[in-house]
Amino acid sequence: MADQLTASRDGAAGHDAPRLTVRLDSFPHGGLAAVFGATGGIGAALGAALTDSGRFDRVLGFSRCGDLSFDLTDEASVATAAETLATCGDIRLVILATGMLHEGTALPEKSWRELDAERLARAFAINAIGPALLLKHLLPRLPRTGKAMVAALSARVGSIGDNRLGYRASKAALNQLVHCAAIELARRAPEAVCVALHPGTVATRLSAPFAATSGVAPVEAARHLLGVIDRLDAKDSGGFYDWRGTPVPW
Repeated sequence: MADQLTASRDGAAGHDAPRLTVRLDSFPHGGLAAVFGATGGIGAALGAALTDSGRFDRVLGFSRCGDLSFDLTDEASVATAAETLATCGDIRLVILATGMLHEGTALPEKSWRELDAERLARAFAINAIGPALLLKHLLPRLPRTGKAMVAALSARVGSIGDNRLGYRASKAALNQLVHCAAIELARRAPEAVCVALHPGTVATRLSAPFAATSGVAPVEAARHLLGVIDRLDAKDSGGFYDWRGTPVPW
């Protein structure tokens, strides 16, 4: 099924080029959408595209700083953010655009010789444990009827079956946590969806040391991801999909 798109115009700062907007017609009209990690390259683009869609009454962005702040490594902070979101209306779509690939001078491990306990613990805290806590506090607050979704941005390097690059265990853990959460969610809200998504290579600060020049722009990545989100339904819950909607091997 092709993405359902409409053309809109960005009149800010004199930019008149049309951009394509995903309509997200598969969701009930109204309610809330939210992005956690809203100040990152992909997160900001997703927030803007969700607003452009006009599908939701409000689009909220949570980040480490700002009016709607949260700390991914502090469960009390995560719980407060989820409660704040729930008090604003029916939660229809949440995108977890959090994660780390490198931090400071520490790059992803490519050999067992590079493994370091402290760096591994940090990667798991950000890429797996934090998103798991968000799932814990968000999924019980989804509406019991109608399409609602939590989508966590993962990475193809988290695929065990498709791993030819090195150590990416924290993303593999995230994928398993999403899969487990989807099983439990189906018992509570049969029409709800919980998935992991691979956005492809995107030209952001996250990928800057690796392939920023060959990555797609965040606005293009956001359009692709929202197109996939629009097409997925309850039968797809628990899966891992790339930016084209193709299942990624576990």
